[in-house]
Amino acid sequence: MIYMKRSFLKFVLGAALVLGTSSTFAQKAQSLFNGKNLDGWKIHGTEKWYVEKGELICESGPDKEYGYLATDNKYQNFELTLQFKQEADGNSGVFFHSSLEGTKVAGWQAEVAPPNMHTGGIYESYGRGWLIKPEAEKEKYLKMGEWNTMKIRVNGDQVTTWLNGHEMITLKDEKIGAIDGQIALQIHSGGGIKVKWKNIKLVPLKG
Repeated sequence: MIYMKRSFLKFVLGAALVLGTSSTFAQKAQSLFNGKNLDGWKIHGTEKWYVEKGELICESGPDKEYGYLATDNKYQNFELTLQFKQEADGNSGVFFHSSLEGTKVAGWQAEVAPPNMHTGGIYESYGRGWLIKPEAEKEKYLKMGEWNTMKIRVNGDQVTTWLNGHEMITLKDEKIGAIDGQIALQIHSGGGIKVKWKNIKLVPLKG
């Protein structure tokens, strides 16, 4: 009987710990997109950004140039989760630790692209270019034309990305850990691009 009581007590304590952790996560999570408008974000460029049926949509405009939608706030250490659905070309990305002057962006991009074009890899714009690409066999985790879930964890000098629950890359880079910056969604140049986004949530982390 004593053994059973101890086992039950361990079970209760373990359950309480899990529930407490989930509660803390829920309390800390910040919704960056309210599903109604672009409050908290700023458009850079002439490409199209709009909200429809609770979804954030980006589309190439008549100029067929790069376009960005950037947060007003800056973030350093965080876990960002979001969902995206690629329609048409789908060449886009999620920037972090970035800064923008018009449509010139400095920072790092977690790639969002068509099949076999390195979704989940990290690219440094106006810097060193590709820092890391996912292994070729991981390209199968992208669901083109369907909703995908991406998670980006940036903590100090380490970045990890996941696509639909699968780890895509882990990168250590001192330059990334040295600064903070805005989060920005991208429309690639070239025209014919349309991507939908939703459930954009961020949890700050202690570095």
